[in-house]
Parts: sequence; C-alpha cells; structure tokens
Amino acid sequence: MRVLILGANGMIGAKLAASLAAQGRVAGRAITALNLVDLTAPTAPEGGPTSTCRAADITAEGTAETLIADRPDVIFHLAAMGSGAAEQDFEGGYRVNVDASRALFEAIRTAHQADGYTPRLVFASSLAVFGAPLPDPVPDSQIRTPQSSYGTQKAIVELLLDDYTRRGFFDGIGLRLPTIVIRPGAPNAAASGFFSGILREPLAGLPSTLPVSRDVKHWLASPRAAVGTMTMPGLATSVGGQIDALERVAGKAASARITEAPDPAIAAIINTWPKAFDPARALALGFTAETSVDELIAVYLEDDAPKDAQSWDAQS
Repeated sequence: MRVLILGANGMIGAKLAASLAAQGRVAGRAITALNLVDLTAPTAPEGGPTSTCRAADITAEGTAETLIADRPDVIFHLAAMGSGAAEQDFEGGYRVNVDASRALFEAIRTAHQADGYTPRLVFASSLAVFGAPLPDPVPDSQIRTPQSSYGTQKAIVELLLDDYTRRGFFDGIGLRLPTIVIRPGAPNAAASGFFSGILREPLAGLPSTLPVSRDVKHWLASPRAAVGTMTMPGLATSVGGQIDALERVAGKAASARITEAPDPAIAAIINTWPKAFDPARALALGFTAETSVDELIAVYLEDDAPKDAQSWDAQS
C-alpha cells in the first residue's frame, strides 16, 4: 500500500509519518511506500517502509496531478494555512485551504474517470466549521455554521469531500480534530496557539501571554491522541482549568509566568468556536483521548518537551 501525507512537516504530519513508519501498516495492510510532501522537504522517519520526501507547493498549477501520479492508496490531507493566518490573509487562506484541495480532488476525479483510481482520502478539518450560538456539548448532528474565514474554508472542503465521495471518485473521511495541546516547538500563527503557549512556555521557564479570559472553555486533545485516532474525542476545559493543572504539575511559579493581556481580535475568533462536543460516534467506535489537562501535560513532557523543560523544579 502506498501512502501520501500532505503537510508532512507539520506537527501532526510528522508524528503521523513516524507512527506509520513504526507500525508499517495502515488499515490492516502493509505500507510499501511512504511519500511525504510539504513546502520544504520533510525528514524521513527512522525505520519502516521506503520514504520519499519532497518539497512541493500544493497551490501551484499541475502539482496535484504529480502528487497522485504513482496512485497512492491512502492520502492524508493535512496541509493548510492556520486559523489566525487565514483570518489575516483572506486571499491566501482560500488559495491554500480551498483552491488547493479542490485541485487535488479534481486530479483524483480525472484519474478515476481515466483508470478507475479510487483512493481513501483523509481530510483534517476543524471544529471551526461550527459557530455560535451552539448547544453545549455539540452533537455529531450539528449543522455547520462557521463564523471565521478559516472555518468557512474548512466547511467548504468538507462539503466538497462529501460530494466527491458520494459520486464515487474517492473514499473520503473528514475528521474535525480538537485543538492540539501541548504543541511542541515554537508558537505558531493559529488563533488557538495560546492554548498550548500558556502551558508550554511556563513549563520551560518562559513567559507567556493569555489573550482571553480564564473562563473561556475549549475542546482539547494531545498530539498523541490526534495521531493515534485521527478523530475528534477530546476534553472540554476552561483556560482557568488549564492554568490550575499547570500549578498542580509545576507550581505557582510556573503559572506566574503567564501575563493576561486581552486581545479582542483573538477573543472574537475563539468565542465563535464550540466549547465541548458529544463525540458519540467516535466513542462508539472505540476512539479515545485524554480526560484531564494533567494528562495532556504528562503526554507533552513524555513525548515532546525539551529535556530541560522541567526547570520549575528549582523555582517552584
């Protein structure tokens, strides 16, 4: 089985590639080739099947056709412009998040009509396809009502995914991932980035800025859960709950590194997003995620934190 990962340099893409390489199988079949693609060439994971790493601009004309030239059996479409950047760059957000996806879908449709090619396509969507007012928790049956450019772009691609699947061009699966916490590495441009930042930076002995109030509630899961299940179970907690967990793990010295600096623009985006879900369908299938922020922190410290991240030991 040939597997293609678009956005393989991203946090989830890199972890997915490493997981697939370690397992050597997907959907019960052996992986014979792993093709990793991003704007800059990804690094091949250790071990596992042969990996091809390639730099490509998915928005460029003709790129979609070259990506499926060897007819990958499974395509993980994780490439996207983040929520904050998509809100600031209207044209760019639609070019990356909608136009490039449509080009990929069209390339597959053309190949399907030519030779019957019908891959499994897994699309990483977002809880931003929903917008207030919303029930709490949000059920699987909730209608899409995005209130941001990023959410609208993801909703458009979900609808395209549904229609191309209905027509039999590919077997599409859209997965609305929770906000991933704690993301390793440097802060990113996502509007939701502070959910990781208010834990990651204080744990490393660094200051962090909180742009929303502590009573803001959100739906979270760890990178480990996202890669393990590629689905939407998570945990609902407030920002205050995150900070309480930080204090339990690392003491008040860690939480003191957070500066509360309200940002109306960030708050306006976050306040349109769902606060909690009832992922009945995913849970019935056996998918799981963390049940507390303490667990999210523990996963980060075990999987992704720099070795010196436990700097609070001498400061708490």
